[in-house]
Amino acid sequence: MTRPGGRPGGVRAGAAERIEAAFRDAGVTGCLHAVDVDTGREVALGADEPVVLASVFKVPLLVAFHRQAAEGVLDPAEQVTLRPEDRTPGPTGVSALLDEVRMSLRDLACLMITVSDNASADALLERVGLDAVNATAAEFGLTGTLVLDSGREMLDGMLADAGAETFGEVWARLDEPGMSARLRALDPARTGRSTPRDMTRLLGLVWRDEAAPPAECAAMRRILGLQVWPHRLASGFPYDDVVVSGKTGTVPTIRNEIGVVEYPDGGRYAVAVFTRSALPVAVLPQADAVIGTAARLAVEALRRPL
Repeated sequence: MTRPGGRPGGVRAGAAERIEAAFRDAGVTGCLHAVDVDTGREVALGADEPVVLASVFKVPLLVAFHRQAAEGVLDPAEQVTLRPEDRTPGPTGVSALLDEVRMSLRDLACLMITVSDNASADALLERVGLDAVNATAAEFGLTGTLVLDSGREMLDGMLADAGAETFGEVWARLDEPGMSARLRALDPARTGRSTPRDMTRLLGLVWRDEAAPPAECAAMRRILGLQVWPHRLASGFPYDDVVVSGKTGTVPTIRNEIGVVEYPDGGRYAVAVFTRSALPVAVLPQADAVIGTAARLAVEALRRPL
């Protein structure tokens, strides 16, 4: 069935060029893939280029967890205790708390997506297993996707590569000659990686109930719809009747988001945007905003009749 937006196949010429110009105006380089979940029509700009996942790795982890839950390998209600001294650091969720926390695996999954909680993600990864996450990606044909590290390992690697004791030091030293090249977390050949096309394929499987049984896919869609930072993808769709679900990823100079945009007429579009800035700053509003702009340009092209 063809959704609003036209027939399977190509899209109106010029969409990729407009997206590339938007990236340039925002001072970033970027890759994008957007696809109609139901027809396969696509917009692609560097869609098969290797990109740094950063916290987007939590989406393949979410899928692997729900598949294990459906198979009875894990009990999603299993309680896990997270002690302060054992938790992965971070500015949100359990990572930011001071006292011992006990919660279920499924609540850890919720926190790792909705507020990108590093401690929750690593506790869940320990139960699911890195091999299981990569086996799931391989089973779905995500040939460009490989999760190499936990959140803690990635963060510790940045400190070691920068010769720093705090992440404030890492940010402060990013403009030193050769520093960015030393950081493994910024190099898709040496850290968790994927491609924009792989990530939209994974999202499409979730939205079509093909990544796991329907109840598990519905649970994943619910969690992805609760992400609390709407300033990237969702900024391109400031409409009350359009729903944007997604997951961000951020490390120095890199800002990403993948997600699904759903319209009231039934159109639904998986979008993956990965950007890199030359500016070594922690706050770069134009880089955040262009993710929404690029997504909107792509989705508008997909919805436009051929």
